[in-house]
Amino acid sequence: MKKIVLLAMGIGMSITTLAQNKVETTIAADFVSSYIWRGQDLGSAAVQPTLGVGFKGLSLTAWGSYGLANASDAKELDLTLAYTIGGLNLGVTDYWFDRGGLDPDGRYFKYDAHGTNHVFEANVGYDFGFASLQWFTNFAGNDYKADGKRAFSSYVEVAVPFKLVTVNWTAAVGAVPFESAQYRTNGFAVTNVSLKATKEIKVTDTFSIPVFGQLVGNPCSQKAYLVFGFTLQP
Repeated sequence: MKKIVLLAMGIGMSITTLAQNKVETTIAADFVSSYIWRGQDLGSAAVQPTLGVGFKGLSLTAWGSYGLANASDAKELDLTLAYTIGGLNLGVTDYWFDRGGLDPDGRYFKYDAHGTNHVFEANVGYDFGFASLQWFTNFAGNDYKADGKRAFSSYVEVAVPFKLVTVNWTAAVGAVPFESAQYRTNGFAVTNVSLKATKEIKVTDTFSIPVFGQLVGNPCSQKAYLVFGFTLQP
């Protein structure tokens, strides 16, 4: 009994210590007019919720996308484990879609290498302040070439933030370095050239809503998109 009491006290003290060290919780939802990702059109109007916890640079985040206007849009659920120290960030993401993968039944807990809808991606990046550089590569899951070999689809992006008057802007250029069925490229290709503007709309003295607009061009596919959205976060 004494050991159980001591164990309970230890767990309680650990939780208290974590709380005192500022465990951060994120609860938010983006509402977008269309789902554009790295220059690709992945669906129409959608709600994209986020739930995450972070502690001393380490974070675990769940992110999803659910169509609001088109029932045929794929549902998505992504889990990301990331670590940031200074300007350096490292991460691993598990992407899952209910359709369009190797499992026609869209089962979340099916992880067979040649029968899953999951895609696993690793990334590394550095924020220099005036600009950031990110590299992403798929290392497992549903990512194969036509010949059945693993594709290791990759994406690299440079983003430059700046402020103009009272609006925060981000200009970005992203490219796929080699052949990828996921990004629909046969070799090196620029797939994302974008300009995003964000402005907080004050609702009350303690609550505001970030509103954003984004112009996106994909030189590889010769497509362009204009996206509007806003974020709700307590």
